[in-house]
Amino acid sequence: MRGKKILVGLVVIAVAVYCLNASWLAAPAGNGSPRIIAHRGVHQTYAREGVDAETCTASRIKPPSHDFIENTIPSMLAAFAAGADVVELDVHLTPDNVFAVLHDWTLDCRTDGHGVTEQTPWSTLKTLDVGYGYTADGGKTFPLRGKGVGLMPRLDEVYAAFPDGSFLVNFKSRRAEEGEALAALLNASPKARDATFGVYGGEEPTRTAEAAVAGLKGFDKASLKACLVSYEAYGWTGILPGACRNTLVALPIDVAPYVWGWPNRFMQRMRDADSDVILVGPYGGSDFTTGIDTPELAAQVPPSFDGYVWTNRIETMGPLLKGN
Repeated sequence: MRGKKILVGLVVIAVAVYCLNASWLAAPAGNGSPRIIAHRGVHQTYAREGVDAETCTASRIKPPSHDFIENTIPSMLAAFAAGADVVELDVHLTPDNVFAVLHDWTLDCRTDGHGVTEQTPWSTLKTLDVGYGYTADGGKTFPLRGKGVGLMPRLDEVYAAFPDGSFLVNFKSRRAEEGEALAALLNASPKARDATFGVYGGEEPTRTAEAAVAGLKGFDKASLKACLVSYEAYGWTGILPGACRNTLVALPIDVAPYVWGWPNRFMQRMRDADSDVILVGPYGGSDFTTGIDTPELAAQVPPSFDGYVWTNRIETMGPLLKGN
């Protein structure tokens, strides 16, 4: 008799958990066309096998199918034309207080310059060839060399070039002063603030900027872990962790099916908490740059998904995800 009561109790608990997290009990908000974040704009892709923090990715690109160079205004223009709702870009605060838009910590890989990016004045950075180091054949040829001279933009130039654009700003350093400088820029320019979808990257500048700019959302590795781990621990109750509120949640597409209430109930909880969900590529440890880059991965995006999809291949995935 006691065993039967325990079994009934377990069944009741299981039914309650199911009802609290059943996706179909939440109304889908999507319209079949997710919003898209274009990582670095239209850019040259590269083989990811064996890549670490020290790898010069420009030296291992795939044979180019276009001449666009990441983090440049032409690449961003092409990304928006291909269906991007947001363009992700990388920034470094120079000694003369300019936000230079470039991915790499140093200049030696991608450009004809040398040294640490954030330690180089803008007067030098603006003269460099950002296509200098790209090669698909081990250095035999450099197809983009000479095509990127003077194309490294300042962040304020990007905002001016795209008055209706939207950007996700990646802090490449861990200097709080970068967050302070961006906050000053955004608070002084309502148009730049409106064009900034969010921030992420180094914990110190990200959190500094979030705290100093009203309504600005962002994430870093620690905040993202705090949200998702806590949600898995007790999110099934319907109680949302504080770390998941008013934020950006980067969710690997292969992890998504295992979060409580995926997709509709989970997305409803995030909407109610004023948080935006970004579907990224398969889990790669601390790497957020894997994207929804193939038709096979795109097919795993639920039709009802109303968040953001991160891609490295906006030129091909944009039309596919938008249904064009």
